Amino acid sequence: MQSHIVITGASRGIGAAIAEALRGDATKIVALSSADGDLADPAAPEALWQASLDRLDGRIDILINNAGIFEASPIDESDADWLAHWNRTMQVNLTASALLCRRAVQHWQASGKAGRIVNIASRAAYRGDSAEHWHYAASKAGMVAMTKTIARAYAKDDILAFAICPGFTKTGMADDYLASGDVVHTDIPLGRVALPEEVGEMARWCALDAPASMTGAVLDVNGASYVR
Repeated sequence: MQSHIVITGASRGIGAAIAEALRGDATKIVALSSADGDLADPAAPEALWQASLDRLDGRIDILINNAGIFEASPIDESDADWLAHWNRTMQVNLTASALLCRRAVQHWQASGKAGRIVNIASRAAYRGDSAEHWHYAASKAGMVAMTKTIARAYAKDDILAFAICPGFTKTGMADDYLASGDVVHTDIPLGRVALPEEVGEMARWCALDAPASMTGAVLDVNGASYVR
């Protein structure tokens, strides 16, 4: 039987690489992008979940939350702008993912079926980020904590949850930040940023092949720029 998979943020970068790694006869994929719905809209996750269910014949087996934003928010901007950036980042990176995870858990509980969640977090969840990205680091730390909580709460129902924490990855998301200094050579012992295909393969393995006893695990992919 095919595994029915939903991936958010799948139009490019890591999300596109995840979709490519999972594509095959054994899977049926809904690869969501911003064109399908803006996750900054609190109503979007529910609409995307229902639309994905319709496209997948009423059954979703695997949810992969990859959609996210990385927008600078200097501490000296106005209070209103700083708070707006904070709330937007939390909504897109954490709250939308939480709403989709909630729907997934309820879906699997109602059907009595096993399910898997793979959340793409960030190295920033553990080591923090730049002075302009408090909100980003906080959102990704929340995603890791949420993943662990889901794993602990629902393993008894054969609902598994994993988190992947990339460092800088060769996508357009952090190009401006990387271009601002010699980050690669001073901060990453491997001497290069991660490739989207590397993250894609890790997500594929968590989604399809990782042993059940690994639920709750957080996997790093950062070239040893941060080791725990």
